[in-house]
Amino acid sequence: MLSQLRALVASPGFIDLILAGVVLEGGALLAYRRATGRGVAPGMLLANLLAGGSLMLAVRLCLTGGSALSWLPACLALALAGHLADLALRWHRRPSGIIDR
Repeated sequence: MLSQLRALVASPGFIDLILAGVVLEGGALLAYRRATGRGVAPGMLLANLLAGGSLMLAVRLCLTGGSALSWLPACLALALAGHLADLALRWHRRPSGIIDR
């Protein structure tokens, strides 16, 4: 049983399934936002999904090996860009004149 689980997790197809889930999640959350006006702001959502999706793609590249690994730095750079964008969008600035104690 444990060996089957290890084989599943180490499979590029498993990562493909996760990436498909990320795309479906993003689409569903954007559709919900459009229909109700509630939910995560699109910029924040896309930055977050870009970071996570890029990391999953990097894992997939590592699992497949070979010449595909040449794309690994690009995937990691894209994940970093998504993470930094997500942080920038979440960062709250204090109004001027307020002192942190």
